[in-house]
Amino acid sequence: MSPAQPHLFLLAGQYPGTTHAQTLAAAREYALAGEAARYAGVWIAEHHFIPYGTCPSALAFAAHLLGATSRITVGTAACVLSNRHPVALAEEAVLLDELSDGRFALGVGRGGPWVDLEVFGTGLDRYTDGFAASVDLLTAWLSGAERVAGNAHFPFRPVPVVPRPRRPVPTWIAATSAGTVDLAARHGLPLLLGLHASVTEKSELLDRYHHTAARHGHDPSTVEHASAHLAHVADTDETARSAVRANLPALLRGVDDYVRIDGAPPARRDHHRYVEKLLRIHPVGAPAYCRERLAEATALTGVRHLLLMVEAGGGRAATLDNIARLAADVLRPTAGPRPPATPPFSVQPSPRP
Repeated sequence: MSPAQPHLFLLAGQYPGTTHAQTLAAAREYALAGEAARYAGVWIAEHHFIPYGTCPSALAFAAHLLGATSRITVGTAACVLSNRHPVALAEEAVLLDELSDGRFALGVGRGGPWVDLEVFGTGLDRYTDGFAASVDLLTAWLSGAERVAGNAHFPFRPVPVVPRPRRPVPTWIAATSAGTVDLAARHGLPLLLGLHASVTEKSELLDRYHHTAARHGHDPSTVEHASAHLAHVADTDETARSAVRANLPALLRGVDDYVRIDGAPPARRDHHRYVEKLLRIHPVGAPAYCRERLAEATALTGVRHLLLMVEAGGGRAATLDNIARLAADVLRPTAGPRPPATPPFSVQPSPRP
């Protein structure tokens, strides 16, 4: 099995005392720092109407970063399919794949029952019943077919696929539930696993994926899953954890601004308790501890892409320092020389049984 490659995962979350413009400019700077530090890629989150994430279009941000970089993969983590038409998204994904010479990675997710559905006119039905139909149409458009027709949820006559993809556009499905895992497995699409789940929970979802994909004729050993991990390094374990305890709750409070489309109050999380959970399951600590946790994550899950959420320790200066220190002190080169076009560090997983 090939080594797992580390990427940056950027929320573009707004810290108190900063503007939206400053937050987005900082996220751009983090991405450029990631390329300079030779991470394998950078993935952009997408949110609407909340400061937890100030990027409303991961696709637009990805397009900008593809133009501003020359080597790294740029991905979306994830475009919310419940808010947009799958054909429009697929057309733009092919466009970015072509213009970037294959450096674009498309991550899609179902999203939530938020007011976004009202604002964009897609409605609650797209969230409750339309995700599978969206994925079906998206994958049909990206399949290389010359023409594609709609389905029951998106009825339209056959139309030409322009631009037609000349190679597969890498596509991931953000998954937190068994149903979404099964949907991705039926299509043979890799999973994008989130921050909230432990390595054990992710391993259980991947085991389910393995069996479902095999039943549908896919070879699960070739699928390159991705997994998000909170990552913060400092001289000592306690210094790193204290920084996250002091700063991450300010970002998490942004999720309190979610508005449900049905008018019900959103669930309120104890952000400090949630931070303690994240500290227990993610690489936050001294370099040796972070290396150990990342190696454990790849050994137990076999994921090929580690998406490191690096903004939890504070604002711009703290995040840039974290990006640099993770690269220099945690993600060390494996033995032997590497070609200059590839990242000089990776995390070697053990094969899954």
